[in-house]
Amino acid sequence: MNSHFSHKIIALLLVGALTVFSCKNSEKETTTDETVQSDSLVDTAPFFKLSLAQWSLHRAMGPDGNLSPFEFAEKAKEYGFTGIEYVSQLYRNQIEEIGLEAVLDTLKQKSSDHGIENVLIMIDGEGDLASPKEEERNEAVENHKKWVDAAAFLGCHSIRVNVFGSNDPEEWSKAAEDGLRKLAEYAGTKNINVIVENHGWLSSDPPKMLAVLKAVRRDNVGTLPDFGNFCIKRGNGERWGECVEEYPDIYKGIEMLMAMAKGVSAKSYDFNKEGYETKLDYPRLLKIVKDAGYTGYIDVEYEGNRLSEEEGILATKTLLLKSAESLN
Repeated sequence: MNSHFSHKIIALLLVGALTVFSCKNSEKETTTDETVQSDSLVDTAPFFKLSLAQWSLHRAMGPDGNLSPFEFAEKAKEYGFTGIEYVSQLYRNQIEEIGLEAVLDTLKQKSSDHGIENVLIMIDGEGDLASPKEEERNEAVENHKKWVDAAAFLGCHSIRVNVFGSNDPEEWSKAAEDGLRKLAEYAGTKNINVIVENHGWLSSDPPKMLAVLKAVRRDNVGTLPDFGNFCIKRGNGERWGECVEEYPDIYKGIEMLMAMAKGVSAKSYDFNKEGYETKLDYPRLLKIVKDAGYTGYIDVEYEGNRLSEEEGILATKTLLLKSAESLN
């Protein structure tokens, strides 16, 4: 083979090798770019799911409102939520008119029609689970059982309960532990959690609340930390009204309650022109929730008066997403 021909073959081989190498590099660069874009999408996704607390619409769904509580799933879908958290007292009239079973059938169908997940039911007005009187506690337990059944029927994971009782710590602790244990034993047979919100009086004192919940010794008992409910004493000993004493460090309180959290409630009251809550440091609160390893639903519970209910709901939702993005 002459040398000129040999040189041509070598040159062709080199060109082919460079072409293959170039293609592989190009493929690698494309893959790397796609990976970066994919990772970027993952990083911007919130670490939690969004649900809507029905109390955010309590005026619209109340006696003077123009929205039926049966439209809850539809409105939540319209606002961009994937889950809903019911409030039992908002169905009082409907239950009196058509019965609880028919109400639940309607709610289940509505949530299915709109592709919305039923998360939990907040129970009010069914008696005091922490009453100092055992007979009253037992009656409250029996009253709550139908809501355990309702939650199981709807596919919820929990019912939220209250434990007001008395303001005497020792008396309250014993009574709350007894009432919660009895209800949780029944709820366990239905695979339903019994979760307690910091909702006033000693339930808004996290160390005391956690001591009670741990004493119950049941896996289906936990907390629903609420960003805003830390009033432990109100004027004239009332359950609601002007707060005269608040738990001193609500951020530490949320951190403590997250240890047994099976849900989280993002309370809001008002917003400044930059869109931040005027009373609560949402980025700080979201960091506490994230650091606890929580990845479940966070519900939006707007309670303000300046904005409309719809405006408040959307402002809270936007702030949650913005705060979560700042943590990535």
